[in-house]
Amino acid sequence: MTKQLQDAYIVAATRTPIGKSGRGMFKNTRPDDLLVRVLQSALAQVPNLDPKLIEDAIVGCSFPEAEQGSNLARMAVLLAGLPKTVGGITVNRFCASGISAIAMAADRIRVGESDVMIAAGAESMSMVPMMGHHPSMNMGIFKDENIGMAYGMGLTAEKVAQQWNISREAQDAFALQSHQRAIAAQNAGYFDAETTSVEIIERIPNLATGQIELKTRTVSRDEGARPDTSLEGLAKLRPVFANKGSVTAGNSSQTSDGAGAVILVSEKILKLFNLTPLARFASFAVRGVPPEIMGIGPKEAIPAACRAAGITQDQIDWFELNEAFAAQSLAVVQDLGLDPAKVNPMGGAIALGHPLGATGAIRSATTIHALHRNNLKYGMVTMCVGTGMGAAGIFERM
Repeated sequence: MTKQLQDAYIVAATRTPIGKSGRGMFKNTRPDDLLVRVLQSALAQVPNLDPKLIEDAIVGCSFPEAEQGSNLARMAVLLAGLPKTVGGITVNRFCASGISAIAMAADRIRVGESDVMIAAGAESMSMVPMMGHHPSMNMGIFKDENIGMAYGMGLTAEKVAQQWNISREAQDAFALQSHQRAIAAQNAGYFDAETTSVEIIERIPNLATGQIELKTRTVSRDEGARPDTSLEGLAKLRPVFANKGSVTAGNSSQTSDGAGAVILVSEKILKLFNLTPLARFASFAVRGVPPEIMGIGPKEAIPAACRAAGITQDQIDWFELNEAFAAQSLAVVQDLGLDPAKVNPMGGAIALGHPLGATGAIRSATTIHALHRNNLKYGMVTMCVGTGMGAAGIFERM
């Protein structure tokens, strides 16, 4: 007997502000603490929901080691004070880890195995660098047929820029627009509803007294967007991945720190606790592409996600297309004929930052709240993924 799938609904969605890695506001803040903050905030958005009904927490993280190792998900569940009956599993699909966590949680509900799930993502690129602390690659990836897997992300962006004829000028213009849109959205307060503030405690040595002084401040605003960005300034930056290339630090995503979380429930839980859904998780798709042009991944995932949701691409009102690089974002927009006005209307990772495994959950919170604020129906979160993949998830406003 075939069992009919049920819908999975999002009843809470939030994220931390995004900090710059290295010297940013979260440089000394552990990723599990950022995750704890959004888990507690998401639960506070649905006070009627009995947390004992939460079965599992699925958390995305691109490099789950060191401060974000030891099964980050379960650790954060316990630190957040959730019932000890709530499980936790950490998953990794690089940049698509956060949206994959949401899709996995939704699937558990859709097949009837769970009624309440948490999905999240967290990453500290200040504490755990790209590739982790001790990368160890299989030598087989350096064989001719596999060499694309060995390319750095920047080099794959150069390959996309060459193959899709994306000029340096077009990349810089796209980067400038990302900053301008992000600054405008911040000034208008558009990120406020989706953002959970974080209290930062700094320990400062007082050399005169020999004591450690505690300084506390609360942050609630992404720190990556720059109002002084200009085409002239971007044009002065040198290519960083290829000698005569076009990909620069200015038209690439920022390395960042942050976390995001959503709570998903079944229709039975909606009725039982009289909850108002923010959105329905409509579909998810992942597709592989050649690793050397990994940035083009959303070109394959977007149509697949639309087919799975039973809608057309034109019905998507809001695209959060992760700006790993301006070159790959422009190539995807160009190939699929996306409406530029619908793509990252409040800026993207070039301005706001890209905390790898957290990005999918963060941009999902952005999409869900944007659909409500603008009275739109369908929103999509999509991104390219290292080693040659694209992922896309669709949300329907309720």
